[in-house]
Amino acid sequence: MTSGTIRVLIADDQEMVRQGFTVLLNTKPDIEVIGQAVDGRDAIAKVAELSPDVVLMDIRMPDVGGIEATGRITADHPGIRVLVLTTFDLDEYVYEALRAGASGFLLKDASADQLAEAVRIVAAGDALLAPGITRRLIAEFSRLDGTPRVPLKQRVGDLTERETEVLALIAQGLSNAEIAERLVVAEQTVKTHVGRILVKLGLRDRTQAAVFAYESGLVRPGGR
Repeated sequence: MTSGTIRVLIADDQEMVRQGFTVLLNTKPDIEVIGQAVDGRDAIAKVAELSPDVVLMDIRMPDVGGIEATGRITADHPGIRVLVLTTFDLDEYVYEALRAGASGFLLKDASADQLAEAVRIVAAGDALLAPGITRRLIAEFSRLDGTPRVPLKQRVGDLTERETEVLALIAQGLSNAEIAERLVVAEQTVKTHVGRILVKLGLRDRTQAAVFAYESGLVRPGGR
């Protein structure tokens, strides 16, 4: 980010949506929309050209969709965050978008302040899931066969007992403050644990940590 300004690229196949988000975000002194993309292919090209801090990515677009574009962008540009936008809170692609590397998920009917705050959260390296999305994530894992992949199981073994406990609470959707209260420790201590978890597991943020916790079998829908 330059001088504290968060540079945003908006990718959506509807011009009205792109223009609307541009107007909303450009009213915020710490956010600047530096470009727009009409589909996933265009978004990939614009990211390479403009190097935004955050990409607002629509899931459903013609040609190259948002999920494929998210995967390619996060693979080629690890420092760029993708905030996925959709009209539907029950979008069947929520899980796939998160696995593709999205750092956050927000509904298009969010207010200007909610949208701006979401951009700030993912730009800061944190993860954001809109209300109800965590439940969708859990529901998706409920449909899986629940058999952990061995490599993931082995990686869980790299964590200390307390780090494993923190990871399980992250997967349940608890914030650092809530985890600190649950474990009766300082919030800064939880932040330290979270940072170590991400480094040890090679994950980018809390969203990926939550997905990992379920995929590894550490946490299962309905409980540990």
